[in-house]
Amino acid sequence: MSGSALDGLDESQREAASALRGPVCVLAGAGTGKTRVITHRIAHGVETGAYTPTRVMAVTFTSKAAGEMRGRLHRLGVPGVAARTFHAAALSQLNFFWPTVAKDAAPGIVDNKVRLLAHAAESVRLELDRPTLRDVAAEIEWRKVTLRSLDAYARARPEGVGGLPVDRVVALQRAYEQLKDERRQLDFEDVLLACAGMLEAEPRVAAAVREQYRHFTVDEFQDVSPLQHRLLDLWLGDRRDLCVVGDASQTIYSFTGADASFLLDFERRHPDARVVRLERSYRSSPPVLAVANGLMRGRPGALRLVAATAPAPDAAAERPTVTAYLDDEFEARGVADAVARQLAAGADPRQVAVLYRTHAQSLALVDALSRAHVATTVLGGRRFFDVPEVRQAVMAIRAAAVAPTTGSLVADVRAVLRGLGLTDDPPPAGAALREAWEARAALLRLAEEAPADTTLKAFGDELQRRAKDQHEPTVRTVTLATLHAAKGLEWDHVHLVGMAEGLLPISYATTFEQVDEERRLAYVGITRAARTLSMSWARGGGRQERLPSRFLREIGTGSVDEVNMRRSTAGARRPAGSRGTRPSAPSR
Repeated sequence: MSGSALDGLDESQREAASALRGPVCVLAGAGTGKTRVITHRIAHGVETGAYTPTRVMAVTFTSKAAGEMRGRLHRLGVPGVAARTFHAAALSQLNFFWPTVAKDAAPGIVDNKVRLLAHAAESVRLELDRPTLRDVAAEIEWRKVTLRSLDAYARARPEGVGGLPVDRVVALQRAYEQLKDERRQLDFEDVLLACAGMLEAEPRVAAAVREQYRHFTVDEFQDVSPLQHRLLDLWLGDRRDLCVVGDASQTIYSFTGADASFLLDFERRHPDARVVRLERSYRSSPPVLAVANGLMRGRPGALRLVAATAPAPDAAAERPTVTAYLDDEFEARGVADAVARQLAAGADPRQVAVLYRTHAQSLALVDALSRAHVATTVLGGRRFFDVPEVRQAVMAIRAAAVAPTTGSLVADVRAVLRGLGLTDDPPPAGAALREAWEARAALLRLAEEAPADTTLKAFGDELQRRAKDQHEPTVRTVTLATLHAAKGLEWDHVHLVGMAEGLLPISYATTFEQVDEERRLAYVGITRAARTLSMSWARGGGRQERLPSRFLREIGTGSVDEVNMRRSTAGARRPAGSRGTRPSAPSR
């Protein structure tokens, strides 16, 4: 690592990265560089001698995020830091200490909770369909991460699951636990519970873990569950060297047990905590941030984001817009046409996203974009390295590395991929052949971006490492994603569809807390946009005419291009083959 780890940080980032002794709370808004701060803070601790890399644990929530963190630390010259998910860290400790504590091998891990639940249902003479089993599995997860017993669960969820009364749900959960114990297995949540139990019951194990890890950093702290917080407390013991990073406005997993109060109340729990606010956004333009700030105005813990750069000369042309459509089909066609125009004007398809609340909304959008000859990738489907064509290509590249080659890396990889079907020109969008072509082309781009001295064997090894860390390349397609799946990502151009009552907020969000979570989902979607943001909604879509989302009213017309909205909706022509009349602008 050349220079100081603090080089290139702004004033607030530098303040956070310089706070090497805990407790420290970094309130980091969307696009303010929180991962940069986390990794540079650790690197600064190592370069000053305050930290030993192997005694640092950086905890996050996904394997992909942990892999990215390890990669950044490696590039900063700080290998050896344990950057892991809560579950990976807990499982590692269980596997290491269990044989010593229990004098036996650690239990196996349940590979399919729904299938095990189905077997448990048979034992209590219940015939349940797969959706009900999935819902009960989610209830099991929620019960455990919120640290509830079966009796406490029954009191908290008296309504049951679907048509299944709560007493039968409890009986099924009890049968599931018994069957799991008989098979000597742990499920995903048990890993955390068992690790916490081991640390509580075995002082020598707790002492060993606390001796190994002296400095803790937790990313996305707003998503911590009571169970994860309990485990974190046990890892820390009576020490205070903890740095948490989060944004209460991006709490969108309360339904799975995430509890933002651990972030919001951090100062109360740690009165001497150092709190640093990161509000300078390096992602979004001032007009986009105006929309985001308007939506979250007055919400608990909300940060007021400011753009790191001055407005662009064409800022007026990039003012966020709202468009009303007659029905869902018209909205899908309108959004597809808008995306096609952006691509024709030179936008990189990898920098365009269409975001929505539920998976069901993607069907019409995929069809409309295909008709507009726009290639798409739907997030939440198969992972890149699980795609058969990708697995085949990686195996072929590694096999080709065994024999000596004389060409360059790019030439060698291109030759391998041509043998598997890669052509110079892509097939038409919207078909399986195009998806396979895009996947192979992404592998070729990775070769083109590799350092000049990379060998074919080293490239194959790198692909294996990326697959393990879920470090996926971007394919040259427009991204479609739910708002939940979009969290942590960003694009130059974002189209946020379905901004109507019943969709966002979703119809079953009836309490204040549930609507507030929907508002945070909308905020996450808005703050994915760097340059342009278009929001839309459809009046029709069922038996009852929809109304515009209350969130549009909260944003206010001062933050969006209302003139353009009226012009684009009043002047829109009905797509060929569709029904109805032209739409009008929503009332304000």
